[in-house]
Amino acid sequence: MDFLKTLGINENNFGAATGQQWLTTQDQGQFDISSPVDGKAIASVYQCSADDYQEVVKAAESAFKIWRKVPAPLRGEIVRQIGNKLRDFKQPLGELVAYEMGKSLQEGLGEVQEMIDICDFAVGLSRQLNGSTLHSERPKHRMYDQYHPLGIVGVISAFNFPVAVWSWNAMIAAICGNVTIWKPSEKTPLTAIACQNIIKDVLVENDVPEGVFSLVIGEGNVIGEGMLHDKRLPLMSVTGSTRVGRHAGTVVASRFGKSILELGGNNAIIVSQDADLNIAIPGIVFGAVGTAGQRCTTTRRVIIHESLYEQVKDILVKAYQGLRIGSPLNENNHVGPLIDTQAVSMFSQAIEKVQAEGGNLLCGGEVLTGPGYESGCYVKPAVVEAENSFHMVQEETFAPIVYLIKYSGNLDNAIAIQNDVVQGLSSAIFTNNLREAENFLSHWGSDCGIANVNIGTSGAEIGGAFGGEKETGGGRESGSDAWKAYMRRQTNTINYSSELPLAQGIKFDI
Repeated sequence: MDFLKTLGINENNFGAATGQQWLTTQDQGQFDISSPVDGKAIASVYQCSADDYQEVVKAAESAFKIWRKVPAPLRGEIVRQIGNKLRDFKQPLGELVAYEMGKSLQEGLGEVQEMIDICDFAVGLSRQLNGSTLHSERPKHRMYDQYHPLGIVGVISAFNFPVAVWSWNAMIAAICGNVTIWKPSEKTPLTAIACQNIIKDVLVENDVPEGVFSLVIGEGNVIGEGMLHDKRLPLMSVTGSTRVGRHAGTVVASRFGKSILELGGNNAIIVSQDADLNIAIPGIVFGAVGTAGQRCTTTRRVIIHESLYEQVKDILVKAYQGLRIGSPLNENNHVGPLIDTQAVSMFSQAIEKVQAEGGNLLCGGEVLTGPGYESGCYVKPAVVEAENSFHMVQEETFAPIVYLIKYSGNLDNAIAIQNDVVQGLSSAIFTNNLREAENFLSHWGSDCGIANVNIGTSGAEIGGAFGGEKETGGGRESGSDAWKAYMRRQTNTINYSSELPLAQGIKFDI
């Protein structure tokens, strides 16, 4: 395929890089990557060794000593050039994202656009890394706080957003004066290799220290685990399941490191009796089946007022029956494949289990076979009537299953149902009632990190801080003031008098 050649993806690829050069280890095994689109082999990646990892960390340590002294606006200039390179390679990189991961081509291109957008955001932010000036209680003293870079930021990303999440972290970390080491998912390493190839020229042309943007590809229980325990990485950003995040957070905290955890979501849309169904239905369908249900912000529960329940149910079933399922490279299709056959098995098991609990499967749920579905990764998205208390409804199944839940009475009852899960990432309400909207957004309303009115649960913009609460992890990435997580805060006091007055008026005679 042309996009593989354009992006420098070979039949066999190395699994570690320091930004400007690849390390050439070939004796640690390899990942053979096949596409969930058609089941065909794409390429292989040699896993990096423990020695490779040490070399990458050593380069990152040396790079940080130089990079932190580069003025932030000049660091922003490098990021600006990276953004322009991504513009040049948007089409082939988007195609690779779609083919390696299985999301639609439009979503693949959209993910690369997110990378471009975060570069633009970071460029502006590089001139706005501000602190606060504070009034001292002592005369002729000035207090202020400022922010300094941390050092090496470790980024462990998931397969469902194989490039965007890295850029959210790496570009913000870079303008803050940090360097990054990226471990991508072993299910989607080729997109990470492509990113290293794309940015290499920018780094070389600008004499950027080797090690500012590094890559390590290997097993999670080897390379990933090593990063979690490594005291030389003061901040770890981890995207994955709640189980993975609980372990990562515990390990990093035990060495007094910092962590940004972007974990599971069990996101709900409330359809109020005052909802405009003309916008609610598309929001539900896209939120539930986009990326074949493999987004952390996927709509997994729809909480519908009893007065509209039957109507919404009938419309959704009809809409699902019209979904076009097939190759994500065909832009006429709505739904592509799951990432692999293991994900398909989890999809089927979840449907069986929820039915055993009393759930009513309204449509979908089948695994597709035959021409066009040879990879075994295609399924029909499912709509299930359920109760919020069901065990399977309380869990996050990373697949296109949406649960319909009826509520009665006022909005407080719907909010109570929405909040009655352990996850707290994204939430939404469709209503034309201003009072309902404001109650949903109040501090007694949605308990999620993201709360939307009259838009769905997915499609977060890079300008806002992204993340959730409860077992979603509590971290924040991307926009707003999320940059502060990549820095250490310092309070400074300057005495410009000729005396030494002590705080709280303390007298100390010598």
